Amino acid sequence: MAVNAVCNHNVATVERDEEIVSAAIKMRESHVGDLIVVEHRGGHLIPVGILTDRDIVVEIVAKQVDPSTLTVGDVMSDALLTVHQDNGIEFALREMRRVGVRRAPVVGNDRELIGVLSIDDIIDHLALELGHIAEIVRLEQRAETSQRP
Repeated sequence: MAVNAVCNHNVATVERDEEIVSAAIKMRESHVGDLIVVEHRGGHLIPVGILTDRDIVVEIVAKQVDPSTLTVGDVMSDALLTVHQDNGIEFALREMRRVGVRRAPVVGNDRELIGVLSIDDIIDHLALELGHIAEIVRLEQRAETSQRP
C-alpha cells in the first residue's frame, strides 16, 4: 500500500523566517508536535525542514536560550527525510528506521508537500488491518459452527 493512502494530508506548516514563539503557538493551536518547514517554489509548498516540540525543548528550553531571539530556521532540522506518495509503507518504515525519525513529509512528483507520514499513522493502519483479520477468523469460526454442528 502506498504511503499516500495512510498519511495525514492536513499538514501544519511554517516558514523558516517565522519567530520560534509564533511557531510554538501554531503547534499548540493545531494540536501537533511538529511543523513542516516549507518554501514556496513554482506555486508549490516544498518541504525543507521540520520543527518538533522536542527541538524547542532540547535546543531552547534546556539551554535557557531566549526564544524571542530565534527563528524557526535557527532551530529546525534540515536533514529531512521525505518519502514519495507512491512509496510503499514498508519502504517508508525502513527509511524512517535507517534515519531514526518518527515522521516524514510525503511529497509528490514535483517534490511538493502532499502530507506527513508518522509512526502513529502506520500503527493506526496496522490496527485496522489486524481488526479485519480478526473479524475474518471470527466469521470463519461461526460459519464452521453453523455448517458442521
